Amino acid sequence: MTTIMDSLLDANSLKCLKQNSIITGTISEIRPNEVAVNIGAKTEGIIPANEFPNFDELSIGEQVEVFVERVENIEGRPVLSYDKAQQQKNWENILEKCEEGEEVSGRVKGKIKGGLIVSIGVDAFLPASQIDVQAPKNLDQYLGQTFDLKIVKINKDRRNIVVSRRELIESQRQKKRQQILKEIEVGSIRKGIVKNITDYGTFIDLDGLDGLLHITDMTWGRISHPNEMLKVGEEIEVMITDIDRDKERVSLGIKQMHSNPWDQIERRYPVGSKVRGKVVNLVPYGAFIELEEGVEGLIHITEFSWTKRIGKPSEMLRVGDEVEAVILDVQKNEQKVSLGIRQLSENPWDMVLHNYPIGAHVRGKVRNLTTYGAFVELEEGIDGMVHISDMTWTRKINHPGEMLKKGDEIDAIVLEADPSQQRISLGIKQLSEDPWSSIETLYKIGDIVTGKVAKVTSYGAFVELQNDIDGLVHISQMSEEHVEKLKDIIKVGDTVEARVIKIDKDERRLGLSIKAATYDESRLAEEIKLYDTIEANQDLTNLGDLLDKATQAKRSE
Repeated sequence: MTTIMDSLLDANSLKCLKQNSIITGTISEIRPNEVAVNIGAKTEGIIPANEFPNFDELSIGEQVEVFVERVENIEGRPVLSYDKAQQQKNWENILEKCEEGEEVSGRVKGKIKGGLIVSIGVDAFLPASQIDVQAPKNLDQYLGQTFDLKIVKINKDRRNIVVSRRELIESQRQKKRQQILKEIEVGSIRKGIVKNITDYGTFIDLDGLDGLLHITDMTWGRISHPNEMLKVGEEIEVMITDIDRDKERVSLGIKQMHSNPWDQIERRYPVGSKVRGKVVNLVPYGAFIELEEGVEGLIHITEFSWTKRIGKPSEMLRVGDEVEAVILDVQKNEQKVSLGIRQLSENPWDMVLHNYPIGAHVRGKVRNLTTYGAFVELEEGIDGMVHISDMTWTRKINHPGEMLKKGDEIDAIVLEADPSQQRISLGIKQLSEDPWSSIETLYKIGDIVTGKVAKVTSYGAFVELQNDIDGLVHISQMSEEHVEKLKDIIKVGDTVEARVIKIDKDERRLGLSIKAATYDESRLAEEIKLYDTIEANQDLTNLGDLLDKATQAKRSE
């Protein structure tokens, strides 16, 4: 039972305690998470264990200085703090001994918005931007660690201190950088850590000095981005390729540590040899094949096949395919290798002269029509061309579509074969005899003929006769009356009767007259004479006007 004397002693003790003061107490009990300290009050004060940096070394009976935050709380206990007592003492010590720019050691106690709280005897603020050369994303990794720091700002009024770890790191790196710049030489090999990766290259930390490893110096082979070879944080060996000590710039290389694969290229890849490689790129004009690291060859689209018509390389190859090819050409200085696939098989054009001799009768399918002729497929990849002038002996053809259409099966005669130009000339008209060679046995001046109108032009109508001969009825020979427009009196498909009034074997032209079909021999002779005289000196299209004038003049006599 508490005596009156004990109560008086406790009351006097409390009166001796002063809030916000530092007093000496004795550790009376050490628990797992807290420490009980006797300061002469009626009860011990309780201090959290984490306020003692050397908690494991504390012992009962040990004296410690504590800060009295409150003389008595609601439970009647004094509120004490070991940490604040230390900070109170240390703050005065720091103000006395430390200045901005000095180095101190501090332990990370916790994190707050924007950075870390570091104990340097008192709490100091370490901004996130000052923790390292690059601001870290995760601050938890620093909790509990001790670092060397630099005091960058002291606010005495607010009792605020800002410190920086980055400035010390950069200062140390600068010293290292200067030392490395003195040591390194072009051609030396050093280890480094991949610090940053960009589209054009990689920055390597050479233990304090950053060097640029350009993408073109990473490999003799092909890469489209540095991350295909390296990743951030990876340790690699590099060669020093260039040094600018004034600007503290260093260029690095990896491929320079290996021999240039183009040095002995002709020996390793002789022309005519077969090689295997991987398709690494397809372009409109061909495919690039990787033969080894740093050596690529091009298969031009014209070297894919002897006979197949390749529109684009993807019709035959895909990126990643393993292919076999033949070396066609090697240009060391330009670092070019030309390859071919079609050379792996025989060229069918080498047998063209044997398979398609001049004069041979062939059969094929019309594959395509152009303005000047028709291409006929004789076998896969082997075409012959029938020129428009070799389609018929007699008819005037403006377009091959007038006689042929795509897909037709036709017969022809080989006129010429040129394997070097991959060209075969064919003829259709050569399948039969030229009727104009014996035209005098087929038609004579004055003969009455019958045929169908095949074509109507502004100056006359072409009539199909027997023996594949076409005759022309000029507009002046249509009627006794003057004709303005032929379409008004005649059309394609009409059957007409006419008289032969002109045969020109050299020009392969047969002149007909419808109006002279009923003339007697005397009148016919006059018409033929008039036609011959005017035609000899005039354009055929103007013949009608001249004949009309001549006829009118004769009638007026």
